[in-house]
Amino acid sequence: MWAKICANTNVDDALLAVELGADALGFVFAQSRRQVTPEEVCEIVKRLPARVEKVGVFATDDAGQIEGAVQVAGLTAVQLHGTFNATLVHELAEELPKIKIIQMMAYELEPTDREDHDARFEAALRLVFGEPKVWAVLLDAAKSGNSGGLGVSFDWERAGKIVQRTRAAFGDEAPHVILAGGLNPENVAGAIATLQPWGVDVASGVEAEAGKKDPQKLRAFLRAAKSAS
Repeated sequence: MWAKICANTNVDDALLAVELGADALGFVFAQSRRQVTPEEVCEIVKRLPARVEKVGVFATDDAGQIEGAVQVAGLTAVQLHGTFNATLVHELAEELPKIKIIQMMAYELEPTDREDHDARFEAALRLVFGEPKVWAVLLDAAKSGNSGGLGVSFDWERAGKIVQRTRAAFGDEAPHVILAGGLNPENVAGAIATLQPWGVDVASGVEAEAGKKDPQKLRAFLRAAKSAS
C-alpha cells in the first residue's frame, strides 16, 4: 500500500516519515495553518531520498505559479484541489513533462439530494479517469462548499462502489486511486478494506498539533496501512 504523509512543515517530521516507510511526502502551498513556501520545502527536499515522491498541494488554476513552486522546491508531483481543469492539467504536463499529476475529487458529506450528487460525482470522476495526463485521483471529503483537507471521513462504502465501477470501465488505463479524509491509525485498515484504494494519504490524523507530527501516530498509521495491503 502506497502511503503519503501530507502537510509536512519541517525536516525532522519529513525524515521520520521516510524512515518509517512513507512513499510520498506532501507540502501544502495553499492557504492553510500548515502552509509552507517553495524555499522552505527546498531545504527539506534536499535531505530526502530520490525514491520518495515530493508532492506539492495547490488550490490555484495559475499554471505559472505552480510551475515556479515545482522548480524552486524540487517537487516530483503536484496535487490539484478544486474543480477538475483539463486545460491546467495539459499546461502542466507540457511545461513539466516529468511531473506526476494528482487530481483531488471531493465526495460531499451532506448533499441535499444524495442520488443526484452521486450521479454528478460519477460523471466528474469519469472525466478525470479519462484524462491520460492524470497519474492519480485523490478522494477526499467536501462539506458546505469546502473540499479537501477537512480531516473528516466520508461514506467509503458508497463512494467505493462508484469508484470501483468507474475504474472497471477504464481497465488498465485508469489512474491510481488514493484515499484521504479523516484517516488515522485506528481506521485506515478498515478504510482500505472497504474502498480498496491503491494508496492512502494522511495529515491531521498523525499530528500532535497543526504542522507537527506525532511520532507514535505516524508509526502506527504506516504500520497499519502497510499491513492492510
